Amino acid sequence: MSTLTETTFDARAFRRALGNFATGVTVVTAADASGRKVGVTANSFNSVSLDPPLILWSIDKRSSSLEVFEEASHFAVNILAADQIDVSNNFARPKDDRFAGILYEVGEGGAPLLADCSARFSCEKYQQLDGGDHWILVGKVVAFDDCGRSPLLYHQGAYSMVLPHTRMTKREEGQPPSSNFQGRLSHNLYYLMTQALRAYQTSYQPRQLSTGLRTSEARMLMVLENDAGLGLGDLLREVAMPEREIVEAVANLKRKGLVSDDNERVVLTGKGIEETEALWAIAREQQDKVFGQFSEEQIETFKTVLKAVIKS
Repeated sequence: MSTLTETTFDARAFRRALGNFATGVTVVTAADASGRKVGVTANSFNSVSLDPPLILWSIDKRSSSLEVFEEASHFAVNILAADQIDVSNNFARPKDDRFAGILYEVGEGGAPLLADCSARFSCEKYQQLDGGDHWILVGKVVAFDDCGRSPLLYHQGAYSMVLPHTRMTKREEGQPPSSNFQGRLSHNLYYLMTQALRAYQTSYQPRQLSTGLRTSEARMLMVLENDAGLGLGDLLREVAMPEREIVEAVANLKRKGLVSDDNERVVLTGKGIEETEALWAIAREQQDKVFGQFSEEQIETFKTVLKAVIKS
């Protein structure tokens, strides 16, 4: 390994090198006593301590939002989900009102908590440290939400998303069977079907979730892609989900601008069609990867068997 001796170097090259460290993307928000709200996109968020529960992030000393962060008693860290690129861009660009059209609720100290995030942390301002051309703000977490959504990532100057490493999704060669009844189970069709489905989902479902959509939302879009303009009764039949979950999924998709109402029927918007095409591309890639080893005749026979089982 080469030894680094340079003390001065190109700032852009330095930033590019730092960009090799993949990070999450957050929007940090705050409000002062007069109610003036600010929000900035930041990837400098990190954990500091569990006891007390401390986190940190940094803000440019030239930022127009700095005054509010210095006056505020609290701030909130909103970890963005994979489908919130527009939110990230919104708070990263100069705007008169960055909260226009943004859904949020008021958190501790008036700090806005954004909707549909991966996680959210309400923090009491704990310490402010000098960090060169940035201030390092340390916060004591007083409340948090863990929404479990796949996060938005930032790597080498571009947005990215989470996918499981291939080594973590495959059984190591020579690993013994997981059951002492493997012999008998290998002839049980129900067992084979469930094991096949589990193996298929191991790599498919994480890719689908990495879009930032919940499974119910993705299923809804893929149904509408083929049969746009479905009413609640049709959706109940097609997506095989409880009515409460369907209503919630439709509401979330409307909020994201992916579907709209048309005479009491749910239809895809232009943005929804684009998102649905991305979902179908993931589905096709997975299908080709898994079933590419079989002939067309085998695939057709397999489809016939599955359809017959479904009808029964």
